[in-house]
Order: sequence, then structure tokens, then C-alpha cells
Amino acid sequence: MSALHAGADVTHLLRDLTPQILGVLVRRHGDFAAAEDAVQEALIAASSQWPADGVPENPRGWLYQVASRRLSDHWRSEAARRRREEAAATQEAIDAPFAPAPDEPAVQDDDSPGLLFMCCHPSLTPPSAIALTLRAVGGLTTAEIARAFLVPESTMAQRISRAKQSIRASGVPFAPPSGAERTLRVAAVLQVLYLTFNEGYTSTAGDVLQRTDLSSEAIRLGRGLHAALPDDAEVSGLLALMLLTDARREARTDAQGSLIPLDEQDRSRWNRGLIDEGVALVSAALSRGRVGPYQVQAAIAALHDEAHDFAATDWAQILALYELLCRLSDNPVVVLNQAVAVAMVHGAAAGLEHLRPLDGDPRISSHYRLDAVRGHLCEMLGDLQAAMRHYRAAAERTTSRPERDYLLVKAARLNLDGGAEALERSATDPHLSTPARA
Repeated sequence: MSALHAGADVTHLLRDLTPQILGVLVRRHGDFAAAEDAVQEALIAASSQWPADGVPENPRGWLYQVASRRLSDHWRSEAARRRREEAAATQEAIDAPFAPAPDEPAVQDDDSPGLLFMCCHPSLTPPSAIALTLRAVGGLTTAEIARAFLVPESTMAQRISRAKQSIRASGVPFAPPSGAERTLRVAAVLQVLYLTFNEGYTSTAGDVLQRTDLSSEAIRLGRGLHAALPDDAEVSGLLALMLLTDARREARTDAQGSLIPLDEQDRSRWNRGLIDEGVALVSAALSRGRVGPYQVQAAIAALHDEAHDFAATDWAQILALYELLCRLSDNPVVVLNQAVAVAMVHGAAAGLEHLRPLDGDPRISSHYRLDAVRGHLCEMLGDLQAAMRHYRAAAERTTSRPERDYLLVKAARLNLDGGAEALERSATDPHLSTPARA
């Protein structure tokens, strides 16, 4: 047993190992639902034993052996039930040795990239495939996936359950796709990586702003996908987008973990190596011809990253790119971000007007980010009362503590500024009544 400490280290290790073990089981045995159940049981066993006893020298082998036994037990139970119900003949395969040795080379392989493509099964709709992959490979909870899709958690749980049932009912093996089929699944795989990265870069819930384990895993898988498909412009675009965005990570929070907005970040803390790599990737991708949404988003990120300071940002070019992105993608979050660019180019009033159609879009009308952006634009316009109202409404809706705290601090500062401004006006304008004295 190693001396790895209990708690967060074990949790992170298990999250990293889960797709690897699941990938091996699924690739070998083809039953995703049963394999996932077996892996979950192995994780429960590890979560209870490892913090107390220490992590095994070969944690992957340990998890694989336990999950294999659970899967073998499941199949024995199913076979016994069928024998009782159907009086079927004894299945010799059930009694055959099942699990390989813990140090078998296959267990040491990282099957995460292959599992990505397997989860994008032809029997599934793209949203279901993405949700299933986020659950199996990305390590996201059902609640996190639901927030990423802007749907209730119960809806997402049903979607994932139906996805497993559809794979089982389809009769199509849950196996690595062929070359042609693999190409057809790329779009769903890209969206999986995109959503996984976003959840890691700005966590939708909890006490920390960023989950670097998720964002780093998305980048790692993105690099592997780019190595496999170097000529796919959208694969390059997504990898560039993740690198250009992750380059700002160190400057996004202070020593206490509080959020620092883009216009206040110390850009000397940005990772220039990632920026240079991302710019090179997106520049090469854009030169290949057909432009896709990930390439456009990467180009926007590059414009932010290449500006020496916030004032030097080329907002006119960013706005033009958002207009192109809106034509390529029906996504209300794109319109939300575009409104900020509109405000920076044409003024806050124009930005607020640009937000009006989103009030009728159920995908985002009740989302905290709509109020947060409205608060920002009202603040730009000088309407401090409206800005405070929207900041507070956004704070009530977000489930991220760092974002909530940031929004409440913004509202509190505006309240102080507004009070000071009112006192100053009352002292110089005889038509304004003075505040009542205690």
C-alpha cells in the first residue's frame, strides 16, 4: 500500500481511473450498462477502503479486478435467473475464469479516447450521446451535465437512462467504430470535450470557481483527438479554444479563490506558451477553408489573449466574429456574449436591446448569466439601481459560491457608490431633499 493521503487525492485518482477501467471492460465485454454498474461498485469499495488502508501499488489493476468480479457475479445472477425462468441449459462460459491478472498490459492502457467514440453510439441522438459520454468519460455528475445542457436534473437522469436502454435494444455492438463511422461521430465527441472543459473552467456549482481536473482532462483528450485527426479543422479549433481559454486560468482567481473578471486580470500571469500554441492552431485551421463554430470561438479567444490590456481589445473584430458565430450556431449563450461585444462597440443601450429576444427563450430566460450580463450593461449605462437589482437576482440563481460572492460584492459596491453619489447631488442641488437625520 502507498502512503497517499485520504480525501481529495483518492477522489481525484478514482475520477482519473474510472474511464480507463470502464473502457477496458466495455471494449472486452460490450455491455456498457453492466460494465458501468460494476465500475461504480468498485469505486464504492475503493472509496471506503483506500482512505483507511492506503492506495494499492497498482490501483488500476485493483479496480479492474473488483469490477470484473462484480460483472462476473452479475452475469452469473442473470444466467441463474434465466435458468430458473426458462429452464435453460447450464452456460459453461459463466464458470470460466473471467478476470485477467491485475498487471495485465491492457489494464494499463488509457482507453478514454476510444470510450469517447464508443459512447457516441449510432442508436443515440447527439444530445443523449453527449450526456452519456460526459457521465462515463468526463466524470461529471448528472446534476453538472443538466446544468451544462440548461435542463432539470431529473430530465438529464432520464435521458442518460434511456441512452443505456437504447444501446442495449439496438443490437449494435458497443465497440470502437470503424474509420468511416468514427468520422461521423466526431461532432458529438467535440461537444463532449467542450462541455467538459467548460464545467472545469467555470464550475456550475460548489465552493471553487475552477475544477482543473476536468479542464485538464478535456485538454488531454483534445490533444489525443488532434493527434488522431490532425487535418480536421474543427478538432484543431476546439483544442485551440481550450488552450487559449485555459491560458488565463492562473489570473482568474486571487489567493482566496475569489473571481477576478477579465478586465481586472494581471495579464503577465497568462500562460504565453499556451497562447502561442493556441494561436498557431487556430490560424492553421482557419486557413484550411470551411469555418466552424469552434474555430470562430478560438479566434475570439485569441483576440482577447493577444491584447496587451483590456483597453486594447479589438472589440469591432470580436463583434464581427460573434455575428458569424450566430449564423453558425443556434445557441442563446452566443447571443448573450455577443451583447457584451455590441455594448463595447455601440454602447450599453444597444447591448441591452440586443438581450431582449433572450427573455422569450426558455433555454436561458431564467439563467443567472442573463441577469449578470444585464447588470454589467446597466452599470456601464450608469443605471446603478437596475444594475444592483440584476446582480442580486443573478446571485440568487447561481449555484457557484465564487460567482455568487462576486455578484453580491458588485451589488454592494454599487450601493455604496450610489449612496455617495446621492449625497453629493443633495449637497449641490437645492431641488433635491436632504436625507432625514436620525
